[in-house]
Amino acid sequence: MQPTTLARRFFSGPFGRRLAGLFLALGVATAASAATTRIAVLEVEPDARYDETRLFFRGLAQPLGRPFAGAEVALREARFVGQAVGTEFALERVSGGDASALVAAVERLAKDGVRFFLIDAPAPVVADVSKAVRGRELLLFNVSAPDDALRQEQCQPNLLHTLPNDAMRADALAQFLVSKKWRSVLLLEGPKPEDRLLAAAFERSAKRFGLKIAERRPFVLSNDPRQRDQGNVALLTAGPDHDVVFVADSDGEFARSVPYRTVRPRPVVGSEGLVATAWHWSWERHGAPQLNARLEKQAARRMAAPDWAAWMAVKTVVEAVVRTQNAPFPALAKYIKGEDITLDGFKGSRLGFRPWDNQLRQPMLLATHNAVIERAPIAGFLHPTQNLDTLGFDRRDSRCAF
Repeated sequence: MQPTTLARRFFSGPFGRRLAGLFLALGVATAASAATTRIAVLEVEPDARYDETRLFFRGLAQPLGRPFAGAEVALREARFVGQAVGTEFALERVSGGDASALVAAVERLAKDGVRFFLIDAPAPVVADVSKAVRGRELLLFNVSAPDDALRQEQCQPNLLHTLPNDAMRADALAQFLVSKKWRSVLLLEGPKPEDRLLAAAFERSAKRFGLKIAERRPFVLSNDPRQRDQGNVALLTAGPDHDVVFVADSDGEFARSVPYRTVRPRPVVGSEGLVATAWHWSWERHGAPQLNARLEKQAARRMAAPDWAAWMAVKTVVEAVVRTQNAPFPALAKYIKGEDITLDGFKGSRLGFRPWDNQLRQPMLLATHNAVIERAPIAGFLHPTQNLDTLGFDRRDSRCAF
């Protein structure tokens, strides 16, 4: 594809049209020698979340690959924007075995002028890295850890979250269930700490929106004959009647066996059946097909939530650089975290970061394996100031103290 053709497609999109208008208004010309805004992607290696065996099953609540691909797509889009404002954008990929290695990488890159970092790591690593570099002139974007604690007790002023957290996903599902009048829920919970976090998030949402947990039952996926009954879906779903089954399974291995094996004909949600996610490859509105096509071309696979989160993080940096005309870092950071920023995530709403926990406000997609069924917030769920704040921790719910 010729560069002029790609540029024409980019500027025909909603984000591109706004930028093109800005360029005309400012009268900005391409600089002969452009400055460079460098963005680093930090990864833990190895990372069990991307184990080939786990990715093979393509679970609904699982990533489909490293989100670096989403950052690469955003960088390709930004090249034409950079030419127009006299700035180039560069992406660097760094991996480390643990939090200490990533902290060392951040310190080295920061000394070399890098101010923006995407971090693709489990929550404990994200927490340690963000705490270690607190107070530095840099911003971290969490693109793959949904844990609520990172937005609550472990929050940091330099850590922003483009991936939605567990509370946002649970609230989106709860709104959908209420809208369907499926108010009684059987909750199946796995043995891992991450499973307990998912179950706790949904219990919070159930209380918030008036759902009833008919019963909370543990499951175990094991080859041990003594634990066979604890993994028997028919036994687990027998007993008190319910309208829907919520499965809290961070691995997705057990969850994929639940639909069509329940005693009663009941829908399955949570980690399988119907999930709440930041992105789904079947989303067809607001320019999504074009974005999905670009990711598939880049990575030879479909786009998932972490890919979108990485894409969104790079787009955030690009937007800030353009709107502030590549201002010094304090002005860039202030704009990114301020109320005036307008981010287009191809989901139909203006996006920006919540000032009380640095979580990106965004709609959630409720999807099956091959279709988006609904977008949350669901119609009728209102908020005094911002309906997107019906998803996740509102200001009054926040325990974050920067």
